[in-house]
Amino acid sequence: MKGTQMLALNKKCWDTVAPYFFQVDCLPKYGPYTASEDEIHLFDSIRNKKVLDIGCGSGHSLQYMAELGAEELWGLDLSSEQIKTANETLKSWKPKLVCGAMEEEVDIPKGYFDIVYSIYALGWTSNLRKTLELIYSYVKPGGSFIFSWEHPVYSNLQYGTEEIAFKSSYHEETPITFETFKGENVQATLYKRKISTYINELNRVGFTIERIEEPEPSSLFDEERAEPSTKYYSLYKARMVPTTFIIKARK
Repeated sequence: MKGTQMLALNKKCWDTVAPYFFQVDCLPKYGPYTASEDEIHLFDSIRNKKVLDIGCGSGHSLQYMAELGAEELWGLDLSSEQIKTANETLKSWKPKLVCGAMEEEVDIPKGYFDIVYSIYALGWTSNLRKTLELIYSYVKPGGSFIFSWEHPVYSNLQYGTEEIAFKSSYHEETPITFETFKGENVQATLYKRKISTYINELNRVGFTIERIEEPEPSSLFDEERAEPSTKYYSLYKARMVPTTFIIKARK
């Protein structure tokens, strides 16, 4: 599938399912069940900083940034519905939100941001190399880029069974198309990628990697009993395999 076809497919999907992701996968959370920013402390000081959210969704991660004193809030999202929601979420802070694809040139200043981040969005790109080149261009020298995404080992676990079993090879880096998404009759496509692919591409565009995290579940779940489950995300599976990996890189 060509990148333009994939973008059109995914834009239609996200415009449809946007309401299902209101305030989901947003800071201080990095992903399902995983340790939060309050526990692993990856971000530099946010006060008076210019920040850019790649895949800003409903705007709640940017709200977190605003409440910690960020000077400027910028967001990019493929979905016009998500941008509409984010503008409403952030109306008290006058954000600069751009509707566009992360892998395409858009109206975002270069060498401008102290912090660029992406929470459970980067993996949707149809062109990882181009996306990281653009992100690198947005970050000012000395600035940081932090992103989280589903751990590719977790992605390969069998869904719909209580067993911890693999359904596919970790080594396969291929596009996957979902015929329905969140119960809606819309398709979505994304690429499977290994962690080494992300690391190598970050290095190639010029970033220096500072930290790689594969967190255990948040301490918020310490007292919860984890029963075997057929759900895609479950505490039982998350205690066996990290749901999420997080990388912090510096320009």
